[in-house]
Amino acid sequence: MSYKKFKVMKGLFILACGALLGAIVMLLWNCLIPNIFPGANAVNYWQALGLLLLCRILFGGFRGHHRDWHEKREHWQRWQAMTPDERAQFFKQREGFFKHRPPFCRPGSPDETKE
Repeated sequence: MSYKKFKVMKGLFILACGALLGAIVMLLWNCLIPNIFPGANAVNYWQALGLLLLCRILFGGFRGHHRDWHEKREHWQRWQAMTPDERAQFFKQREGFFKHRPPFCRPGSPDETKE
């Protein structure tokens, strides 16, 4: 498959997913919200797409988190593979990390030791 055809197919897939999500939001809204809140009205398809877009703007949803998740997993695996000496060296190298933090964010701060 050529790169141009792949991009077109990807675009069509994204549009289809957006259309499907709009329909799902519309159905869920119309089934739940008017019953839960008696004064609320049902929404049409375009209003549901608008709600989806508004949620995207306000909450930043629909992101692909694969890279973040994989990076976190790799860091966790590296941490698990460390020996106690390597971990001690890791903390020693990062002693100054909390140096420029406010006092309440530093480990061993008075707020932390109250408990």
